[in-house]
Amino acid sequence: MIAKPNDWVFSDPRLKEMKQEYEAYTEEDFKVWKILFERQIVNLPDAATKAYLEGIKEINFSSDRIADFEEVNQKLANTTGWAIQVVPGLIDDDLFFGLMFNKRFPSSTWLRKMEQLDYLEEPDMFHDAFAHMPMLTNQPYVDFLQQLSGIALKHIDNKMAIELISRIYWFTIEFGLIREEGELKIYGAGILSSAGETKFSLSEEPAHYQYDVRKILNTPYWKNKFQDKYFIIESYEQLFASLPEIESALEEMLEELTNKEQKIN
Repeated sequence: MIAKPNDWVFSDPRLKEMKQEYEAYTEEDFKVWKILFERQIVNLPDAATKAYLEGIKEINFSSDRIADFEEVNQKLANTTGWAIQVVPGLIDDDLFFGLMFNKRFPSSTWLRKMEQLDYLEEPDMFHDAFAHMPMLTNQPYVDFLQQLSGIALKHIDNKMAIELISRIYWFTIEFGLIREEGELKIYGAGILSSAGETKFSLSEEPAHYQYDVRKILNTPYWKNKFQDKYFIIESYEQLFASLPEIESALEEMLEELTNKEQKIN
């Protein structure tokens, strides 16, 4: 197989040239953003990680203005060097990880409708912007995200490998918790954009586990309801430092699965 250049993703025909058409947002769009923003932001001063609270100030989000990606990119350029890449919605795994390996976070630009305020099957721009983008100002966090994507790209043709890596992504980037000054805080975007799961994740109802790479790799996740378990990191440096273990544990699990399949056949 001929090796692809690192920036192959930008010339892939599946990645259409898109941009945020800010002037196209309607009055309803601004109202939806404002409702969602104001409903959730009040829950976060005591619940969210310091990195998120500092990040949302850094990129200057407010309830009165839908996130402007050009402005976000200027802020990120001055912090971690990342940028937002506009995509139509959910994209193929190789494009998803390919973009993040090149320090581009994929985001849609469409907002849910008023009747979808409480539940949306596919993440919209509010989730992508409000919950993900502030965390992109934290260097160890984005370093982890980039290198995890690099591991995924090495195994992109192996569905089981991508499923296992998706579990790491899910229980960290989307639904991760961090302990700060002895208290549990939220850094996972799937929680940060959900008022209900913000309260639930920090309550005594779900199980809380210390960050454990192998345990996460062996743990399936829920897509259509609150998680019943969450994993806690102690710092974003710990998250980044776990990358070699993620890679080695993944290789071990894939080898075990291959050996089992060979015995069966």
